[in-house]
Amino acid sequence: MPIASIATSTDGGLYAWITELAQRTPAVVDSAIRIWSDYGLVLFALLMLASWWRSRSTDPARTVMALCAPLVVVAAYLANDLVKSLFHEQRPCRTLHVVTVEACPALGDWSFPSNHAAIAAAAATAIWLADRRLAAIAVPAAVLMAASRVWIGVHYPHDVLIGLVTGALVAWLLTTAARRGAPAVVRLRSTALRPLVATR
Repeated sequence: MPIASIATSTDGGLYAWITELAQRTPAVVDSAIRIWSDYGLVLFALLMLASWWRSRSTDPARTVMALCAPLVVVAAYLANDLVKSLFHEQRPCRTLHVVTVEACPALGDWSFPSNHAAIAAAAATAIWLADRRLAAIAVPAAVLMAASRVWIGVHYPHDVLIGLVTGALVAWLLTTAARRGAPAVVRLRSTALRPLVATR
């Protein structure tokens, strides 16, 4: 069975219901969700920056995890994009006859799994391991990012679900491994690079 047929039969009905609901929702709400979906990843960059800043006064393990968070997110994106390149699932807005909040991406811009969801989940997981307080913002934001991708019509629900799982799994493994760099942070705290890893 073609990938498009499998995707449609998996949760095409749920996707169609969500996009139809979006059409009955006030335009101002749709616009807010679209803006969040398109630009909300900036929030995760700011949260990672805040996590690093706050980690400088904590134990070295948390500091190194916060420092590695951007690299972890890049690795999660690359892993997710590799999966995407293997499946070549067409966007649901190209397969199903629905009206969507956002214009459908071009042909060849594959749908499964969602890069936005993977990036958000990776950032949220890395932040959760380094700073639980900031994670109270990052984790719900990641879920909202994933949901927004379906709402605006560019992904099936399973696209964002697998994107979340992929991003979280990669981030969990790499961020946990990064804890081994704690001794390096300890050494840096006695060098000219101290401001990078410690407060005064």
